[in-house]
Amino acid sequence: MLRNYLKIAIRNLLRHKSFSVINIVGLSVGVAACLLILQYVSYELSFDKLHIKGDRIYRVRQDRYNDGVLSTQWAGGAFAVGNSFKDAFAEIEDYVKLVKSRAMIATNGDERLKIEKVYWATASFLTVFSYPLVQGNPATALAEPNTVVITETVSRRLFGNRNPIGKTIQLNEEQVYKVTGVLKDLPANTHLKVDMLRSYVTFVNQIKARNKDGSGPETAWQWDGCLTYLLLRPGTNPNALEARFPTVVDKLAGEDHKKYRSAAIYLLQPLRDIHLYSHYMEEAEPNGDGTTVYLLLGVAFFIVIIAWVNYINLATARAINRAKEVGVRKAVGSQRTQLIRQFMMESALLNGLAVILALLVVLIAIPVFNNLSGQELALSLFGNGSFWLTLAGLYIIGVFFSGLYPAFVLSGFNPITVLKGRVSASRQGILLRKGLVVFQFAASLFLLVGTFVVFRQIQFMREQSLGINIDQTLIINPPIIKSDSTFLRQMMAFKEELLRRPAIRHIAASTVVPGEPSGWNAGGIRLKGTAESDGKQYRVIGVDYDFLKTYDLKLLAGRDFAREFGTDPKAVIFNKMAAQHLGFAQPEQAIGKEIDFWGEIFTIVGVTDNFHQQSLRDAYEPLILRLIPDVRGYFSVKMASGEIRSTVDQVRAEWNRFFPGNPFEYTFLDDRFNAQYRADQRFGQVFGLFTGLAILVACLGLFGLASFTTVQRTKEIGIRKVLGASVPEILRLLYKEFALLVLIAFLVATPIAWYATGQWLQGYAFRITPEWDVFVLPFAVVLLIALLTVSFQTLKAALMNPVKSLRTE
Repeated sequence: MLRNYLKIAIRNLLRHKSFSVINIVGLSVGVAACLLILQYVSYELSFDKLHIKGDRIYRVRQDRYNDGVLSTQWAGGAFAVGNSFKDAFAEIEDYVKLVKSRAMIATNGDERLKIEKVYWATASFLTVFSYPLVQGNPATALAEPNTVVITETVSRRLFGNRNPIGKTIQLNEEQVYKVTGVLKDLPANTHLKVDMLRSYVTFVNQIKARNKDGSGPETAWQWDGCLTYLLLRPGTNPNALEARFPTVVDKLAGEDHKKYRSAAIYLLQPLRDIHLYSHYMEEAEPNGDGTTVYLLLGVAFFIVIIAWVNYINLATARAINRAKEVGVRKAVGSQRTQLIRQFMMESALLNGLAVILALLVVLIAIPVFNNLSGQELALSLFGNGSFWLTLAGLYIIGVFFSGLYPAFVLSGFNPITVLKGRVSASRQGILLRKGLVVFQFAASLFLLVGTFVVFRQIQFMREQSLGINIDQTLIINPPIIKSDSTFLRQMMAFKEELLRRPAIRHIAASTVVPGEPSGWNAGGIRLKGTAESDGKQYRVIGVDYDFLKTYDLKLLAGRDFAREFGTDPKAVIFNKMAAQHLGFAQPEQAIGKEIDFWGEIFTIVGVTDNFHQQSLRDAYEPLILRLIPDVRGYFSVKMASGEIRSTVDQVRAEWNRFFPGNPFEYTFLDDRFNAQYRADQRFGQVFGLFTGLAILVACLGLFGLASFTTVQRTKEIGIRKVLGASVPEILRLLYKEFALLVLIAFLVATPIAWYATGQWLQGYAFRITPEWDVFVLPFAVVLLIALLTVSFQTLKAALMNPVKSLRTE
C-alpha cells in the first residue's frame, strides 16, 4: 500500500505541475529562511554556555543614584565589591576581578606588537571560568606579580613555535613580565574577548605605590570601572543574596554615600544573560539585543507558517476537482483512514522535495546572509547535529500541519453525492481559505511596516544634527609608549608641524572622541562653598585648547579655552545639560561660577549647546569639558577637502617622527560614529530580506489560489462577456475579492504593528513618531503586489473568447 500511495502521490504532483511547483518553491523558501534565522538565533543564544560553572556565575553590575535619581548604570562597579562581598557572604565561593588595560610589546628591532584585548585579572579567572589553558597551571598562572597569560595566537606572533612558558616580555617599555600560561584562543560566542591577562596583584601593587598613603583599590568604593564576577555556591538563591548587598555597602561605604547624597545599588546578572540583555557603561564588548533575536525568531516562524498555509489553501481549493477520485475510491471499498494516509503521503513527498531544495538554497544563501547579519555561518553547520534535528523537526511539523486538514477534508466527501455531481465548495471551506489569506497578508503587512520603521529610524539617526561637526576628521588612536617628561613638547611640535600644511585645518587632543562613551565618570562635583552632600555626577572629557574649534561646538555663553588666560588649566566648560544639572536655568548664570572638583577649584568659563557624544539611541548626558593641555588621548585631525590619501600619508610620516614606536592607527570619525548604528542597520537589512521573502511566499500562494479561482469562474466570465461586460469590469469583479482580503489584513495588522513598533522605538532616546505613511505605504505596496500577482490569470481569462469560455467543463 505504501508503494501505491507513493505512486499516486507522484502522479498527482506531475499531473498538476503548476500547483506542485508553487507549493514546493513556497515551502522551500519558507524552510530555508527559517533555517537561516534559527542558526542566527541559536548562535546568539549560545553565548557563554561553554563555562561548566556558568549557571552559578553572576556579574555584579552597579546603578548609581544622586538624590534618589538614577544617574549611571555600569557593567562593573567599585573595586572593593568582589573581596568585600566574598568576606561578608558565605554563599559566595569565589570572585573574579577584571580591569581593562593596554599593551605594546617590542618584538624584533624597532617593531612593536600591539595587543588589543588586555585585562588585569585575578588568579581565580582561570578556575572560575572554563577557558582552557594549553600550557600552564590555571590555579597559579596569575597568582604572582608581573606574570601574564597569553593566547595561542599571541604566543605564535611573539615566539613562533617555541615554548613561551618562562619567557619574559616587556610591556609598554616599562615592566618586564614572565609568561606563565598559554590560553586556548577564545571562541566568538563569549562576551569576554581576551588576548592577554596581566596578574591583578601587579595592578594592586602599582596603585599602592602611586598613592601617598599606600592605599590600594581593594578598599575603593568611589572608584568605578572594575568588572566583578561572583561564583555562587550550589543551591544559592541569587535574589536573596542580592537583597543583602545593601547592608554591606552601607556599612563599608555608607558615610561616603551620605556625604555626597549618592548611592550605589549592586545587582546580580546571570552570566548567560549578559550578551543579549546588557548595555551599560564599560561593557567588555558591544553586546547583542534579545529583542532583535526574538523578533527574528518570530519572522522565521511567520515565513514557514505562511508557506504551510499556502499548501492548505491550494489543497482545499482543489478539493472539488479531486472529489470524484475520492468518491470512486470509497465506492470500491477504501476506508477514510486509508485516504488520509494517501493524502498525508502526498504532503510528505511534497515537503520532502521542498526540504531538499531548501538545503540547496541555504548552501547558496550562506555568504549573503553572513554579509547581512555580520555572523560567520559556514558549511560546517551541515555537520552540526542540531541543524539536522531542526530540519527534521520542520519537516515533520510541516507534513502534519500542512497535510492533516486537507487530508480530513478530502477524505470526508460522501461518495453518493460526489458521483451524482452535486458536490460544491462548502461555505466553511471558503471562509477558512479567505481567513488564511488574510493571515498571510496581515503577517506580511506587519513585517513590512516593521521594516519601514526600522529604516526610517536609522535614516533619522544618521541625518539628525549632532550639534558637533564630525566631517573630514581623522582620528589617531592614543600613543601607548609615552615620554612623561617630554610628551607636551612632543604633542605641541607634532600639531605645529601638521598645521603648516594647507590640507589640515585644526588638530585637537581629547580623552575620548564623539561616538564613544566617556569613561571618566566624576561624582561629588558641586558649587564652591556648598555642602558635600550637594555633589552630583557628571561625565568628563579631558580636552586641549583646540577641541571646541576643531569640532565647531556652539557656545551658548562664555568663551572657549585660550592660552592667553593663564588660569585656564583650572577652567572647565559645561554643556547645557550639565549647567542645568548644577541648578542654572540659563547658561549665562553659570559663567564665572567656581566648582569643587574632587578638592580642586575650577571656574566655569563657557557653556556649549548639548551635542550627541554618542548615538541618538542615548539621551544627552551632563558633560564637563576639562582643560588638560597635555592630555594623553586621541588626536582629532580636521582636514580640508582634497587629497585624503596623501594627507593621511603626511600625518603618518609626522606621527612616526614624533611618536616613534607607536603604531599609526587611524579611522575617519564619520565612519567611527556611524559604526554605532551598524547593528541596527544589519537588523534592518535582515528584517527587510525576510519580509520580502514572506511577501514572496504569500504571493506564490495567492497566485495559485487566483489561478484556481479564475478557472472555476471561466464559464461565468464567458456569460458576462456575452451579456456585454467589458474587460475592465470583469477585472474589477475578480480584483474586488482579493483587494477586500488585503484590506481586512491591513485592518488586522495595523494596530498590532503600531503597538510593536512603538515598543521597539522605546529603546531610542531620540526617535521618530510613526506617521500615517508608514502604514499606508506598506498597504499600497502589498495591495499592488497582490493585484499584480492575480493579474496574470484574471487578465488571461477576461481576454478569452467567450465561446471558448462557455465550452469549458
